[in-house]
Amino acid sequence: MSMEFKPTRMEPQPPVQEPAPASIEREAKPTGGWALAVLRIATGFIFLWAFIDKTFGLGYATPREGAWIQGGEPTKGFLSGLEAGPFREIFQNMAGAGLADWLFMVGLLGVGVAVILGIGLRISAVAGSLMMLLMWVAEWPLARFGAAGDPTMSTNPIVDYHIIYALVLIACAVAYAGRTFGLGRRWEKLGFVERNRWLV
Repeated sequence: MSMEFKPTRMEPQPPVQEPAPASIEREAKPTGGWALAVLRIATGFIFLWAFIDKTFGLGYATPREGAWIQGGEPTKGFLSGLEAGPFREIFQNMAGAGLADWLFMVGLLGVGVAVILGIGLRISAVAGSLMMLLMWVAEWPLARFGAAGDPTMSTNPIVDYHIIYALVLIACAVAYAGRTFGLGRRWEKLGFVERNRWLV
C-alpha cells in the first residue's frame, strides 16, 4: 500500500499587526497640545502681569509711586534707560509720551487677555511680535558696548527673550493652541469671526 503525500496549498495569511510599543502610544496622545496650551497661558500671563504691575505699582518692576494710575509713565523707565543702539535717542525721546504709554499698555492688556483665553491669536501674534521686535530694536542686543563704553552684558546678539516670546505667540496662532484649555473653538464659531478669519 503506497502513501502519497500531496502538498497542501497554503492560503496567504494576512500580516499580523504587532501592538504598538507603549512609547508610540504615548506619543499619539494629545500631550503636545496640552504642553502648547500651557505655554500659551504662561506667555499670556507675562504680558498681563506687566500690565497689572505697571498700572497699580505692585512693587516688583514698578514701585507704587510709579503706578500708571498714580500718574506714572509706563514707558519712561525702559526707554529712558537705553544705553546702546543706533536708535537709542529716538526711543529715549519717546519715553513717557502719552501716546507711547497708551499704545504700550493697551498692547500688553490686549495680548495678555487674548492669549490666556485662547482667542484672537492671529492678531495677538502680530501685535505682540511687533511689540517684542520694537523692544528688541530699542535694547539692541547686537551692541557689545553702550554709549558710555561700558559692556552691555548682552547674552545673545540675535535671539533674546523678546524673540522667544514672539516665536511662541506665532506658534500658538499657527497651531490653533487656543482650542485646548481655552475658548478658541467657541470663538471660531462666532458669526463675525467666521466672516473675518483674521480674527481667529
